[in-house]
Amino acid sequence: MKGGLLKMENTVIDRLHTEFSDLIQFLSDENQITLQNLADKHLRKTLLLACASYFERCLTDSILEFTVEVTSEQHVIKWLIERKAVRRQYHSWFNWDSRNANQFFAMFGNNFKAYMQAQVSDDRGLEDSITAFLEIGRERNRLVHNDFGDAPLEKTSREIYDLYRSAKLFVNSFPKFLNEYSEQNHEVRSTGTRSSFDRDP
Repeated sequence: MKGGLLKMENTVIDRLHTEFSDLIQFLSDENQITLQNLADKHLRKTLLLACASYFERCLTDSILEFTVEVTSEQHVIKWLIERKAVRRQYHSWFNWDSRNANQFFAMFGNNFKAYMQAQVSDDRGLEDSITAFLEIGRERNRLVHNDFGDAPLEKTSREIYDLYRSAKLFVNSFPKFLNEYSEQNHEVRSTGTRSSFDRDP
C-alpha cells in the first residue's frame, strides 16, 4: 500500500487549526496587533501539543485494539501489555532525536522491524511522514521540558499543521501494517515456510 492512497478524515486537529486561524484573522482584520501576536504565540503551542497528544492516543489505542483482536478482551496478555507496555510508556517507544522509527518497530521484534523497514524503503511518503511525526514529538518534548510558558516556538501555525497532515499518514497506516504482518506471519506458520523477514531467533 502506498500511504498517499489512505483516506484522510478530518479530526479535532483540523477543527482546532481552522478555529485558531479564524481567530487570528479576525484580530488582524480588527487591527488588534498586540492581541493577534499574543494569541498566535500561545495558540501555536497549543496546536503542537494537541497534535502530539492526538497521535499518542491514536497509536496507543491501535496497539491495544490489535492486542484484543489477536487475544481477547479479557486475556491476561491484553492486561499485561496495557499496564506494562502502553500506560505511561508512550514517550519511551521512540527515539525522538532520530529520523526513523526503528526503535519503535523493534519493540514488536526484529522480524517486524525488518518488515517495516522494507515498507518505508518502498514508500517515500511514509518515510517523510515518520520524519514529520518525530519532529512533532521532539518539539513537544522541548516545550514541556523547558518552561512551556517561556519556551520559544519558531514554527508557524501552518508549518505545524503541515507536519501534522504529513505525520497522520504514518499514524493512520500503522494498524494496517500490524494486521498485514500478523496475517502474513500466520500464513507462513500454517504452511511451515520461512518469511523473508524471519530474523528473530
